[in-house]
Amino acid sequence: MSQPAPRESSPYMEIAKKEKIKIDFRPFIHVEGLDVKDLRAQKIDLARFTGIIFTSKNAVDHYFRLCEEMRYSVPDTMRYVCQSEAIANYLQKHIVYRKRKISFGEKTFSNLVPIFKKLPNEKFLLPSSDVLSPQVTKILDEAQVDWTRAIMYKTVYSDLSDIKVKDYDMLVFFSPHGIKSLRQNFENFNQGDVRIAVFGNTTQKAAEEAGLRVDIVAPSKEVPSMTMAVERYIKQYSK
Repeated sequence: MSQPAPRESSPYMEIAKKEKIKIDFRPFIHVEGLDVKDLRAQKIDLARFTGIIFTSKNAVDHYFRLCEEMRYSVPDTMRYVCQSEAIANYLQKHIVYRKRKISFGEKTFSNLVPIFKKLPNEKFLLPSSDVLSPQVTKILDEAQVDWTRAIMYKTVYSDLSDIKVKDYDMLVFFSPHGIKSLRQNFENFNQGDVRIAVFGNTTQKAAEEAGLRVDIVAPSKEVPSMTMAVERYIKQYSK
């Protein structure tokens, strides 16, 4: 699994026990925060904004980290718009939740449009990584949101030189970055009998463009989660 090990009990552990297989968790990518100098180079004045748009927990952490490093005290009047309820709840790590103006969508970024329509006078800052979905930009512009992007962290390929990737029967990827990390770490990787599982259309596309054979794809109507897709494949393969 090209992601960190779960902190608590996980469906993956249940699969491993039930199907008598071994699952290793190893992040193929990781996030590194940019420093104050990088932010100033983008000509970002944190005090100019009346609202923040958060699309991930990483964005939350790095925004408040940089605020602290710049000795900028986030005003209690700040408006927070979060892509999901989980991200909104995560704000409690940094602020007194019940005393703040917080809105959130159901899950996808497009769900936020009705919220933005109700806040036409806010000036929003969007903390992001070095990679931002074009869909986010399109939605914000079409909704005529007054927004500015601030790159506060970046995605970096992890060093995987200590593992033997060919020893695995299956590699599971959750983002195009994971595919690129595989190619960067193992330039001469020959898939052979190694099964490739991918989550999402963009990850599938990246895998196919990298010349990989995709054996498992999630989500779908039949298998809405990666755990279900992997378990289903194992059961079919072991027959």
